[in-house]
Amino acid sequence: MKTRITLVNPPYPAGSHQHPPFMPLGIGYLGAVLYTNHFEVNVIDCQAQKISHQQFREEISKFQPDIVGVTSTTLTYKSALEIIKIAKEVLPNCVTAIGGPHVTFWDDKALQEEQSLDVVIRREGEETMLELAQRVENHKAFHDLAGTTCRNGADIVKNPDRPFLENLDSLPFPALHLWKHMGELRKYGTIPYPVMTSRGCVYWCNFCTAVRMFGRKYRMRSPKNVVDELEFLYKNYHANQFTFYDDAFTVDQARTAEICDEMHRRGLKIKWDCETRVDMVTKELLVKMRQAGCIAVWFGVESGSKKLLISMGKGFSLTQTRRAFKWAKEAGLMTVAGVILGFPGETKESAWETIRFVKELNPNDVGFYIATPYPGTPMYEEVKANGSLKITDFNRYDTATPTFEIPNMTMQELKQIREQAFQSFYLSPAYFVSALGMFKKGKMWGLGATRLILAHFRRAVIAKANSILK
Repeated sequence: MKTRITLVNPPYPAGSHQHPPFMPLGIGYLGAVLYTNHFEVNVIDCQAQKISHQQFREEISKFQPDIVGVTSTTLTYKSALEIIKIAKEVLPNCVTAIGGPHVTFWDDKALQEEQSLDVVIRREGEETMLELAQRVENHKAFHDLAGTTCRNGADIVKNPDRPFLENLDSLPFPALHLWKHMGELRKYGTIPYPVMTSRGCVYWCNFCTAVRMFGRKYRMRSPKNVVDELEFLYKNYHANQFTFYDDAFTVDQARTAEICDEMHRRGLKIKWDCETRVDMVTKELLVKMRQAGCIAVWFGVESGSKKLLISMGKGFSLTQTRRAFKWAKEAGLMTVAGVILGFPGETKESAWETIRFVKELNPNDVGFYIATPYPGTPMYEEVKANGSLKITDFNRYDTATPTFEIPNMTMQELKQIREQAFQSFYLSPAYFVSALGMFKKGKMWGLGATRLILAHFRRAVIAKANSILK
C-alpha cells in the first residue's frame, strides 16, 4: 500500500488571543508536493474545523497514516506536541514530524520535551518532507536526513541544513483540494485566499524569525507563475478575494508592477491586499496596484520613536512612513498600520508617542501588537540574557500578552496602554466614518471594522464599570 500522510494544523491553546482561521500555506505546499508524488495525503485543520485534541484522536484513527506531520508557531507549539503525543498513542508505529518557525530554533529541545516526536523539520520543508516520505515508504533509515533534527535511538542528531529552494516556480500550487471544510475559512461571507509570491528577506529586524527561517535573500516566483495561480483559483474555486502573505510584497518593485500588469492583461476581476515596508513603495506603484484590484496595504509602522526604530533594525524613517501613507491614500487604497508596543527600550512616553503618530497617519485600521520574544530572534536572546523574560509558557506568546519586563513600565501597564491605544483608535468619530468607507471597498473589511468597534466599546464599558465598583 502507498504510504499515507496526515498533515495537521493544531488547535490554539485555550484562552489565548486567536486570529480568525486561515489556511496555513506551509501545509498547503507540503500537501501539494506529496500529492503530486503520488502519496496519499489528508489534512486535519483543527483551527478551521474547530477540532479539539480529543476529537483529533478520533480523526487520526480513521485515516491510519504512516506519517503524521504537524506545523506549529510559538503559540501553538505545546498544542502541536500534544497532537504528536496523541498520534503516537493511537498509531504507535507511525512516524511523527513537526515543522515551522518555532521548532526550527527549538529543535533539540522539542525532541527532549516530547518523547513521541521522531523528527523536527527545520526551515523550508517541501523537499525534506518528500524525502522523509520516500524513505519511510522504502523502509530506509532517516536519522541522517538533511534539514532535520532526529531521534536516533537514545541520541538526538542535528543534520546539516538543507539548501533553500531557489526555483520557487517549480513548486506546485498549494493543494486546496485537501481542505474538506473550505467554508470554515470564510470571513464575513468571503474566503480570502492566501498566496505567497516570495521567500526570504533582505532585512534583519530584531523581532522577526522570517529572515532566519527563509534566509537573507529575496527569492521570487515569476510574475507569470503568480498570476497563473490567481487565475487557477479564480476559475476553479471562484476565488475573487486574495491576501498576499509575503512579508514585504514590493521588495522588487519592478516585479510587483509586472504582476499587476499581468493581472490586468488577463482581465482578472479580483480584490487583494498585501503587506510591505514603507520604504519600498512609490506613488506610481501604489496607483498601479490599485488599478490591478488592490484594496488595502498593511504597512509595518512598528513605532513612532526614532530611537526604537533603530533598535528594532528597521532602517527607515518616520518621514518615509508618513509619505507612504499619504501616497497610498491618494491612490485610493485602504491603509493598515502594524505597530509593536513594549519593545526593549520602550517607555510610557515612547508608547504614547507611537500612538499619537498612528493617529497622525490616520490609517483605516491598525494592529497594536505586544513585542513578543520568539526563539530564534535577537530580541529573545536579549531578554533572556538580561533576565527580563518572565513568562516562558509559550501558550501565552500571542502578541497580546506581555512576556518580559521593561524598565519604568510594568507588564500590566503595558497591557493597559495597548487597550487604551485600541480604544482611542476604534472608538473615535473618525473611525466610524472610515468604517463606512470600508464597506464600499470590501464587505469583509467593513464588517471587520464594525466588529472591532463593538468589541472595544464593550471592553471600555466593562473597564469603566470596574473602576466605579472599586
